[in-house]
Amino acid sequence: MAKEKKPEFVITNIVASASLGLELDLFQLASKIKEIEYEPEQFPGAILKFKEPKVSLLLFKNGKIVCVGCKKRSLVEKTIERTRKMLLPYAKKIIKDKKPKIEITNMVASADLGLELDLYRIAYKVSDVEYEPEQFPGAILKFKEPKVSLLLFKNGKVICAGAKNEAEIRNVLRKAKLLLKDYAEKK
Repeated sequence: MAKEKKPEFVITNIVASASLGLELDLFQLASKIKEIEYEPEQFPGAILKFKEPKVSLLLFKNGKIVCVGCKKRSLVEKTIERTRKMLLPYAKKIIKDKKPKIEITNMVASADLGLELDLYRIAYKVSDVEYEPEQFPGAILKFKEPKVSLLLFKNGKVICAGAKNEAEIRNVLRKAKLLLKDYAEKK
């Protein structure tokens, strides 16, 4: 029996959080650094936007940050280190002067299962699937372990959200392919 090829995927976004170990004055940062926007009546954090790479960070006065837009963990690390260096001269207080511990909170990836999916049958027969075609053309398949969701499209393309690492993405895509093959036609 030929070994089934694992579905390939492309990471489209990584969301990560970290603590810079700095106490920040967000008003001062917004007045001194042009890439920072701060409107406390809209949102309690400031927004730092880099053009290259195109990444955004939410900054909070306690030094916690959320980084959005990277496609590789190494880029997350470089972006957070760059942010810390940029903000260090403006810190109200240095709480701890160590390299920030980064936690990946969500990885978003796209993939192709190589199957034409019958979303109506899948929604009817498979548990943990939501499908409202009048609202949106994709079905949502939720896995409990790992806690990851797949947005399924008729053409077999999927968007994976909620994974913490690439192994979880691979695992969910493998599970999805096994689960859905009975409700599909090969492309």
